[in-house]
Amino acid sequence: MYSETAAEYGTDSYIHYVLDTYSQTLIRLCYTYVHNICDAEDITQDVLVALLKRGRPFDSPEHEKAWLLRTAMNKSKNHLRSGWVKRTVPLEERDSSANDEASEADEKNQVMEAVLSLPEKYRTVIHLFYYNGYSINEISAIVGKKPATVGTLLARGRNLLKEMMIGGFDEDE
Repeated sequence: MYSETAAEYGTDSYIHYVLDTYSQTLIRLCYTYVHNICDAEDITQDVLVALLKRGRPFDSPEHEKAWLLRTAMNKSKNHLRSGWVKRTVPLEERDSSANDEASEADEKNQVMEAVLSLPEKYRTVIHLFYYNGYSINEISAIVGKKPATVGTLLARGRNLLKEMMIGGFDEDE
């Protein structure tokens, strides 16, 4: 399928392909940085505009995906460094405990909150590994670190998550 889209780079069908294929992944990745869904969606939109301005097709689907993820990470970091973000105060979030939704959703929220509270170096590799399904070598190429370093960050991040979540789950499970 990629060879078809590469020939149509910049067309409406290419834009639909990119939106269908990558938009949710990019929004989730941006959210791990900015902790605000509206900002994550805005940053994703900026990434897609940068893609359109890029003006040349990619060598492979892997190159395309890596470029999009790297651009999303960089734009998220730039957003956090902006003076506007530093001067704003987030609104209070609604109390999710008022909703008696499924406990599975609560558990997923707890895990996501724990992942989001990790330092950035661990949060990024854990998100790419578990939520996007990348291998250590692929993550290495995306974040620009050696595979051994990525493996170490992944192991340390897991240990931090385990320590954070120990009170939240029964040890018998």
